Amino acid sequence: MTEERVTAELKNSLIYIRNLANCPPSYLNDPSRKEFFEVVWLKNEYPLHAIKDEDKPEKGHWIYLLPPYRVHQLNKAGKKGVLLSFKRDLLDEDAKEFSLDVFKIFNFQGEYSFLKVSKELSDQLCKVYDLMEDEYQKENFSLLIIQSLLKAFLLNIIRIKEHEFTSQDVNQKRVYEFMLLLEENYLHTRNTDFYAKKIGISSKRLNQILKENLKKTGQQLIHDRVILEAKRQIIHSDHTLKEIAYLLEFKEYPYFSRFFKQHTSQTPENFKKEVHNHIALKANTLI
Repeated sequence: MTEERVTAELKNSLIYIRNLANCPPSYLNDPSRKEFFEVVWLKNEYPLHAIKDEDKPEKGHWIYLLPPYRVHQLNKAGKKGVLLSFKRDLLDEDAKEFSLDVFKIFNFQGEYSFLKVSKELSDQLCKVYDLMEDEYQKENFSLLIIQSLLKAFLLNIIRIKEHEFTSQDVNQKRVYEFMLLLEENYLHTRNTDFYAKKIGISSKRLNQILKENLKKTGQQLIHDRVILEAKRQIIHSDHTLKEIAYLLEFKEYPYFSRFFKQHTSQTPENFKKEVHNHIALKANTLI
C-alpha cells in the first residue's frame, strides 16, 4: 500500500487494521491518528512500558489501549502483533452502557491502559479478530459486519479486564453524555454548571454521579482533559509553550504554567525536557 493511499484511507475510514510488521510510517506519522481509538496487540513480545520492580521483563501477550487525543505514542513498528484503530463513530451510539465501558477500558480521560493476557485468552480473541480482519480485507467489506465483530472483540477485552457491565441506569447515560459534551466544549467552557444544564440536572447532582462512577468531580475531569491536551501538544506539536497556552485559551502564560504545575507537580518546561530526554533514550513517549 502506498503512503498516499494510507493517508487517504485514514481520512476517509472509520477503521484501520494492520499487522505491526508492515505498518507503514505514513500511518504512524499521520496526524489523523489522534481521532482513533487504538488497540496495540503484541504477541510473544516484551512490553513497551517499564515494569516496576522487574529488571528483566518476560515476553508475553500484551494489549495496549490508547484513547483518542492521547498523549503517548508507542514505538511499535516491527513488533510481532497487530494494530486495530477505529473512530468513535463506529461504536453503537445507542448502546450508551457499552460505549461507557469502552471509554473506561481505554482510560478515556487519561493516558492509556494495558493488560497482559494468557496465550489461551489471546487465542480466544484471535477467533473474533480473524473474522474481523477477513471481512476488512474484502474489497467491498460490510461496515455492519465489521461493527458487530468489533463490538464482540471489545466485549471480550472488557470481560478480560473484569469490568462489570454497566447496568441499564439513567446515571450511566448521564456520565456518557457528560463525556461527549466535555470533548466538544472543554476548550471553551470549564465550569460544571454548563455541563449540568446541558444534561438537565443540577451541578451538585452531576458531581455526585461522576464521583460514584468515575471517582472524580466534574471540575477535576475538565481539568484532566485540559492537562491531557496540554501534554499532547507539548509532545507532538511544534508549538512553543506560549503558543500552547494560547491554543488552550489561557489569557497569560504564567497562569497556564501555574495550572500545569498544580495538576502535574512539574512545570511545562520540565515536562517538555523530561519527555524529550525519554524519547531520545526509548524511541517512544511512554513514560
